[in-house]
Amino acid sequence: MGPFYFLAMVLSMCSHAHLALAWTVNNFLMTGPKAFLTYADSVQVGAQSGIHECKHQFAWERWNCPENTLQLSTHNGLRSGKTSTRQTSFVHGISAAGVMYTLTKNCSMGDFDNCGCDDSRIGQTGGRGWIWGGCSDNVAFGEKISKQFVDALEGGQDSRAAINLHNNEAGRLAIKATMRRACKCHGVSGSCSIQTCWMQLADFREVGNYLKMKYEHAKKLEMDKKPTRSGNSADNRAAIALAFRSIARTELVYLEDSPDYCVKNRSLGFQGLEGRECLKGNKNMSLWERKSCRRLCYECGLKVVEKRIEVVSSCNCKFHWCCTVKCDKCTQVVTKYYCARKQGGRKPHNKAKRRNRAQRH
Repeated sequence: MGPFYFLAMVLSMCSHAHLALAWTVNNFLMTGPKAFLTYADSVQVGAQSGIHECKHQFAWERWNCPENTLQLSTHNGLRSGKTSTRQTSFVHGISAAGVMYTLTKNCSMGDFDNCGCDDSRIGQTGGRGWIWGGCSDNVAFGEKISKQFVDALEGGQDSRAAINLHNNEAGRLAIKATMRRACKCHGVSGSCSIQTCWMQLADFREVGNYLKMKYEHAKKLEMDKKPTRSGNSADNRAAIALAFRSIARTELVYLEDSPDYCVKNRSLGFQGLEGRECLKGNKNMSLWERKSCRRLCYECGLKVVEKRIEVVSSCNCKFHWCCTVKCDKCTQVVTKYYCARKQGGRKPHNKAKRRNRAQRH
């Protein structure tokens, strides 16, 4: 069973785990190296971590990486998608990055028999006072296997396929761009006369922050969105190549303007802003968080309602020899804020409408 089958199976499982990315794949030939069985768990975990990061990055925005945001279907090698917006560009990028990140991490930890640290430069001089050594994370391996799994679903030759493949690649390049050099000192009495250094993955949150920045500056491409029978023609390939000519491989791209995320959209699986939580009154919040009630509620023609909720948590935990920890259950009343419909269901005023249209996310 090849990567096509297992990507379908893995990402189908992910959708049941309340992920924003739902994949359905039909009639793929179950051929290819059985070695891909080895990576199926890592692909699933990586896809889940990508969507988890997506939810974190967009927690206080109108579009918050909800379930069923992106629907892809593949049948006999052809694919069709509902949207190709700025938001779905991020979903593709962070999902591909999550799969590559997990595969790379598992490789370095020795979870795969055929993969280990990147030792291609060990012993070489890297710079003044240091040489390559240690265990560099093998991103080449992670990139290769991730590409074989994640890109496998893009069987078409149309502009949407080109967009998705580009954003997948941008996600993988984000892993490389955020890697950091770690070093260890050597010498008499810790003199650090020379260092051995290696490259290691950054925390995945840094990858998410990096791709969020790319999302903020994503480029819209003017291209034909519909696959055609001549989608593989020389003219079509030339048009796609021309559209990408000035786009760096690290940038996220999209085809369509985002819908109005103030309102419910059943076809996109978006529930709207009514009932969404917002933040208020905490000086430790970022400016973006402190303005969430205005952005999510007021500018969408909704009001903010206050609710006091009982939260049960563990408290007064004590260690008992040996070796258990026992805790009490404490109840705390907290105040939370939610968007709610105004009396009479008034729509956003004109100024809010103009502001909504001007926003790109």
